[in-house]
Amino acid sequence: MTAILFISLFFFFLSGVPIAFSIALSSLVAFVFHGDLPPVMIIQRLYAGVDSFPLLAVPLFMLAGFLMESGGISRRVIEFAEALVGWLPGGLTAVTIVAAMFFAGISGSAAADAAAVGSIMIPAMVSRGYDPRLAGAVMASGGSLGVVIPPSIPMIIFGFLTGASVGKLFVAGIIPGLMIGISLMTLSVLISWKEGIRETIPFSWRRLVVTFWEAKWALGAPVVILGGILGGVFTATEAAAVATFYALIVGLFIHKELRWKDLPSLVIRGCLTASTILFIIATASVFSWLMAIEDIPARIASGILSITRDRTLLLLMINALLLAAGTFVETTAALILLVPVITPLLPSLNMDIIQLGVVVVVNLAIGMLTPPLGICLLVSCSIANIRLDEIIRRIGLFLMVLILNLILITYWEPLTLWLPSMMD
Repeated sequence: MTAILFISLFFFFLSGVPIAFSIALSSLVAFVFHGDLPPVMIIQRLYAGVDSFPLLAVPLFMLAGFLMESGGISRRVIEFAEALVGWLPGGLTAVTIVAAMFFAGISGSAAADAAAVGSIMIPAMVSRGYDPRLAGAVMASGGSLGVVIPPSIPMIIFGFLTGASVGKLFVAGIIPGLMIGISLMTLSVLISWKEGIRETIPFSWRRLVVTFWEAKWALGAPVVILGGILGGVFTATEAAAVATFYALIVGLFIHKELRWKDLPSLVIRGCLTASTILFIIATASVFSWLMAIEDIPARIASGILSITRDRTLLLLMINALLLAAGTFVETTAALILLVPVITPLLPSLNMDIIQLGVVVVVNLAIGMLTPPLGICLLVSCSIANIRLDEIIRRIGLFLMVLILNLILITYWEPLTLWLPSMMD
């Protein structure tokens, strides 16, 4: 059945069938050929795949992001970011990265991050004479932070798959997320300096204080979410509910830019977006269950260990596998298909499950910048009105910076484990 499972999966992939349906159809084919499994098991596994309290955080964080975007929060964050770093060479590129970092602390989704910030920043950069390809590349790389800086939907899914604490995964992503964001901002400033881009906006303490005060409710959202988790006040799922309520109150009664009549469309938008992810989780859970009953993860792990038991080489191989998967497979599906294969290697890696979670998520975040399935690239291309091949020419340096950060996160444990250890 193993051969049938994977051959049918690749066949449907190559035929252009959407990822969720490819996984579902290949699982169905394997069921038919197995013969001993009752068809009702498919329904049971589909239901069991999403019957999880932690997964409730997925639609809630998505809805919170949409509410904050419509409630004027993203605009206020960008105005504060411009006052903070807009005076640097190529200031708008730095503003884009900083704004993406702040919004990442709200949305939990890279695509939402790229769309919310990019819809404002890419036109602003182009109107001031920036190369549209550079503007798109900066926004795409900044958007990838949406899954590294907590709250992060891929981290929620990883916690669901492995039983790891989602709260600790969120906290573990803070330092790597800030480190990646600062390095991307530094690179964007250096590129702008080299290309002769200069900003005429002088730094003003008064403007910084005014914009900070205007954005205080927006900046308070990540503090409430992470502060509550760190303080043990609520779980990650409860934090998602708090974030949604917070966004609703701020948008309706404080900023007053969110209208009651907007709520039904925002709820529907959030449900549709979340249902796509949850449908992939449901179908992929059937596929991963079939892999488990065939003992495929253990056999793959055994095969890898037969090649080498050296920790450095094993981590290098895992990163290569995840980077390749992130390039060709949607993030949620990649998590559900690969995490059961990687986790049996943990004893040989002598690696904490929390660190592994961050490494996996950073790998898949890099995959969002590589064609053909680089969602952040596609969103940025759409906003900048450029072709995919045009933005690829400018994304290379940003990918190199991300990979260097990945190496540090993989081999230097304190980057991911120091803050979670404080929770203990």
